[in-house]
Amino acid sequence: MGNEGKQEFQRKMKVRHLVMLSLGGVIGTGLFLSSGYTIQQAGPFGTILAYLIGAVVVYLVMLCLGELSVHMPETGAFHSYAAKYIGPGTGYTVAWLYWLTWTVSLGSEFTAAGLLMQRWFPSINVWIWSALFAILIFLLNALTVKFFAESEFWFASVKVIAIVVFIILGVAAMVGIIPMKNSQAAPFFSNFISAGLFPNGTFAIIMTMLAVNFAFSGTELIGIAAGETKNPAKTIPKAIRTTLWRLVIFFVGTIVILSALLPMSDAGVLKSPFVAVFERIGVPYAADIMNFVILTAILSAANSGLYASSRMLWSLANKKTISPVFAKLTKRGVPLVAIIFSMIGGGLALLSSIFAPGTVYIVLVSISGLAVVIVWMSISVSQFLFRRQYIKEGNSVQDLAYRTPLYPIVPIASFVLCLASCIGIAFDPTQRIALYCGIPFIFICYGSYYFTQRLKKRGVKYVNKTQSH
Repeated sequence: MGNEGKQEFQRKMKVRHLVMLSLGGVIGTGLFLSSGYTIQQAGPFGTILAYLIGAVVVYLVMLCLGELSVHMPETGAFHSYAAKYIGPGTGYTVAWLYWLTWTVSLGSEFTAAGLLMQRWFPSINVWIWSALFAILIFLLNALTVKFFAESEFWFASVKVIAIVVFIILGVAAMVGIIPMKNSQAAPFFSNFISAGLFPNGTFAIIMTMLAVNFAFSGTELIGIAAGETKNPAKTIPKAIRTTLWRLVIFFVGTIVILSALLPMSDAGVLKSPFVAVFERIGVPYAADIMNFVILTAILSAANSGLYASSRMLWSLANKKTISPVFAKLTKRGVPLVAIIFSMIGGGLALLSSIFAPGTVYIVLVSISGLAVVIVWMSISVSQFLFRRQYIKEGNSVQDLAYRTPLYPIVPIASFVLCLASCIGIAFDPTQRIALYCGIPFIFICYGSYYFTQRLKKRGVKYVNKTQSH
């Protein structure tokens, strides 16, 4: 009964849930709001190039994750893989980095959702909306995994439909089928020609690439959900195979249209570039439509974020590195204590953004930004070491249900490209704080792991001594 009390996660997620969970985590405010700033910094060509490289990097990481998660479909996946194949201290550190990433984002997403509601309900306080959305996301996660997956499917569907409509209208405007307001007949060519190839130099592209890598974070959620996926040997490869084309269509396709229809001088962060383009095309109520879409995008990301952070806590507890209370599941297979703790963490991040935005909050955001790339690096190294050990134990690669192609080129290339992003941060004054805060945090995680393990060993020795006496 004790082990049954620990229970197991229910494998309720299907391919459509897994695909939309990955999209839900990845398509957010980074695309809907920040893409205008990216175009302004790197220019149309530079931004497209950065997003193409970013899509390749994340696809290489996903190829590595595919082999691991199909062979070992565990909840909290890459923390477990890092602990097993790199070292338990690394697994512990990766889990806390990833937990922090999503918990910090919870705080900012609830605030952003409340602010968006001000457009329609200016008299109602932002914090009332933030609290209501926090309760909604908590309930969606706390009921059943199927309920969570279904809600995430519909949240993400709104974003996908909005982007598809945007691309169709954008292409029609680019070829002249739909006339643009206050614009010349061929905006596609004029925007690209007037901006030049690299208006702010090639270094601006490197800086944009760093932001692009962070924008693609969330794709790896497929690995976290492996333990709750129906028939993972078939489901996970299907979801991963579609990753590259989904990223190219939704990100690169969108950026091409934004770059073509929005002059570089008009791009920025004060207004969503989607709203600006929709208004130029003449879509009625463009601002209200995009306000609704961005609201769903934020709630979808918060939904995915609470799921991811709670599963990381469960995984840490399951590996006996934190209190076993976080490993407890409800009768419906939900780690309720881990969800509550993650919500508290999100609440504290929210408070720090209000009361200490220039100190505590900036540190949290900096660490979480760097964390995603470090997690990707751990996935690449885990796959590289797993395959080596698998062969060394006398197994045949042909027996793997899903194989990372071009081994060892793929894991090495993905690791090097991610490492280049981390090194690049050091050369950008605005992002350098991520290294200043992130590296000490990593050392603290390693230190706390080995300190607690030492205490545990001493405790076991003491109990054995007292029992022998």
